[in-house]
Amino acid sequence: MNEPEGLRFRRLNRPQIITDETHEPQYKNTSTYSGKVFRVTLLTLVAFLLFPLLVVIFLLESPIQPEVFSLNEPPLMTGCYEPNLKLRQAERLFEERLIGPESLANIGDVLYTGTADGKIVKIEGRNIHVLATIGKPPCGSREYEHTCGRPLGIRVGPNGTLFVADAYLGLFEVNPVTGEVKSLLSTGKMVGGRRLGFVNDLDVTQDGKKLYFTDSSSRWQRRDFMHLIMEATADGRVLEYDIETKEVTVMMENLRFPNGIQLFPDEEVHVSGLNKGGMDTFIDNLPGFPDNIRRSSSGGYWVAMSAVRPNPGFSMLDFLSQRPWLKKLIFKLFSQDTLLKFVPRYSLVVELQDGGTCVRSFHDPHGMVAAYVSEAHEYNGYLYLGSFRSPYLCKLDLSKV
Repeated sequence: MNEPEGLRFRRLNRPQIITDETHEPQYKNTSTYSGKVFRVTLLTLVAFLLFPLLVVIFLLESPIQPEVFSLNEPPLMTGCYEPNLKLRQAERLFEERLIGPESLANIGDVLYTGTADGKIVKIEGRNIHVLATIGKPPCGSREYEHTCGRPLGIRVGPNGTLFVADAYLGLFEVNPVTGEVKSLLSTGKMVGGRRLGFVNDLDVTQDGKKLYFTDSSSRWQRRDFMHLIMEATADGRVLEYDIETKEVTVMMENLRFPNGIQLFPDEEVHVSGLNKGGMDTFIDNLPGFPDNIRRSSSGGYWVAMSAVRPNPGFSMLDFLSQRPWLKKLIFKLFSQDTLLKFVPRYSLVVELQDGGTCVRSFHDPHGMVAAYVSEAHEYNGYLYLGSFRSPYLCKLDLSKV
């Protein structure tokens, strides 16, 4: 072996010294590659999630075209409006047997109400009888509500018959004994250049010759009531129907969701809603969103509310009233049924005297017993609580609250 070969041999077999730096370039390259893969994956995932959202925001039309409108700061819930649990003393009746008994009337001890499946029912003691059906089946779903019918306001006339306002089908007279149904006014009739879109509540004069009723919107039907609330469209009206001449007259217009209606003893009109605007005000800036109005035995008025504007607290509707762009976005992203789940349940019934003075109030925070209240009907020492959504009727003993 010559010297070059010996040197070469020793050089090849020289022990290799391993240090921390030996494989550092390899680890560094692997880490860089893994980081790139992670970032690309993350960006792809974000883009995948954001793309549909961007499409919704920029390309899809919002179903509502809200207007900016102003609400005064809600009144403090103190004094007469002080929260309590008095509505929780109510007893639930006919649970799962009555769906959405919106409004109530009585002839003696017999109660009458309209339900979400298009029926007028008679309640005698612990028994329920179907008195009449306004529309035609199928019933029980939003899809068919406009043909099934949705009885809302109900009153007893001086002749002992029932007058019923159906949200989709119009005004009816119903015989409380035979169940015979007579159509008085169809929503297909044009009144003041517009169709009746959302017939809501009604009252009848003492001589039984005229009906006053609310048409909550020409644009939105009852099944889209959340659209109407959020859009705050001022296209509601109060109308007069002459039973003898069959003429219809617009009494008030450009109202935001006129809801319940009640005649004064001298037969002037009370209307509840988001904003009455432009007429003499009985009371404004209530701590909640008023539904039906009914007389109390003391000469005052019961007003039912299914949601409140808490003060102190946060009112979503007050917050959104000045932000129409946010309303549009919300209705692009969520359905009405989904939005309803986010509306805090809080039932409130107040008794008002002439001049709009609050006398007393009954509360059920979170609607644990009485939820989605739409009307307070007083009879024989009890307050019967209607609901536009709950599957029961509530009965409150006034002597205990």
